[in-house]
Amino acid sequence: MERRALGAGGPEVPVVGMGTWQTLDVRGGGEAGAHAVVAAALDAGSAFLDTSPMYGESERVMAEALGPRRDDAFVADKLWTPGDGRAQAERALGWYGHVDLYQVHNLVNTRAHLDLLERLRGEGRVGLLGATHYSASAFGELAGG
Repeated sequence: MERRALGAGGPEVPVVGMGTWQTLDVRGGGEAGAHAVVAAALDAGSAFLDTSPMYGESERVMAEALGPRRDDAFVADKLWTPGDGRAQAERALGWYGHVDLYQVHNLVNTRAHLDLLERLRGEGRVGLLGATHYSASAFGELAGG
């Protein structure tokens, strides 16, 4: 699998990743199939896995699917709440141990979430920080303008 730097001087990550929205938002009998999808992605070298609390059960299912292969994956997660993001962050960190790329999802409560994520990065629990949005109209805000 081809790899490229994530940002200027960032870590090398696969050019093909796997998003978990809908794919891993399963419960019960669907979880075995979801675990197989994650294993197949890792086996193929597509180890950049992206999730969010916005995606239902995806975070939990992905964490369980990774199991002992957690270190084979580059985990990208997001904070997505208008309130305090500590509970979301602690839950994700409990599942993954660390988050390689933690992002503010859709620019919700950006300043407060970035403050939290910067603290967690300082503790060594989070790697890179970022922000996401689905609309081109948010590009100015994403760029800090």
